[in-house]
Amino acid sequence: MRHRLFTAPALRSRLTAWCLALVTACLGSLARADEAPPLIPFEATYSAAMEKGMSLNGQARRSLTDQGNGVWLYRTDVDSFIADIDESVILKWENGRVVPLRYRYRLSGFLVKDREQSIDFNWQAGVATGRYKGRKFELPLAEGILDPLGYQLQLHQDIKAGIREMSYQVIDRAKYDEERFEVIDEEQISSEGRRTTALKAEKVREADAKRQTLMWFDPARNHLLVRLLQVEPDGSRYELALDDVRLGQP
Repeated sequence: MRHRLFTAPALRSRLTAWCLALVTACLGSLARADEAPPLIPFEATYSAAMEKGMSLNGQARRSLTDQGNGVWLYRTDVDSFIADIDESVILKWENGRVVPLRYRYRLSGFLVKDREQSIDFNWQAGVATGRYKGRKFELPLAEGILDPLGYQLQLHQDIKAGIREMSYQVIDRAKYDEERFEVIDEEQISSEGRRTTALKAEKVREADAKRQTLMWFDPARNHLLVRLLQVEPDGSRYELALDDVRLGQP
């Protein structure tokens, strides 16, 4: 895993490639801007389970709340035996796109090494500044760049809008990553004690990748994530399953 900043020539090369991808993404966004589904506030709780030699269970909570003036708070909290996670992003919702403003992440626990990450997006100056592993970093911004949590909200909204192949440029760990997803099937699953037909999506990885991530989104519940399964290269499994959800403002 690399944590160094790009050199200037490498960064220019990367930005050129990103710009081509972003032009395509932005044109698609403009074409459907009037049809983009609105954000709907919600609060959902999930059972979190990890099998890695032994079963470790916990609970995850995810919420989206309207802060007024077009500003939203999207956050995830995980409480488990091995670790606690606090993750949030303050964002604007403009023309069917997530525009991150402030991202924060904190992982703590007695079986894991504590970790923190922060990113502040200065769109007027075209610069993102942050801190990762105790070191400051600065990266240039281009339209469409997302944070590690905001892209998950964008994924939810894009699937809700009927898009079936998605690609996002994300700032994470002091560098840029590309996150790609594809809706691959419709599948009957059990959720909250009932059967529902969910859209099954997969994170697109390299052909030889041994890690697999699958997600299920329920059209009957605002296309909310109702299940997530990740299988690690060593065979261990991490799973989220929806327990309860409240749609609309509390």
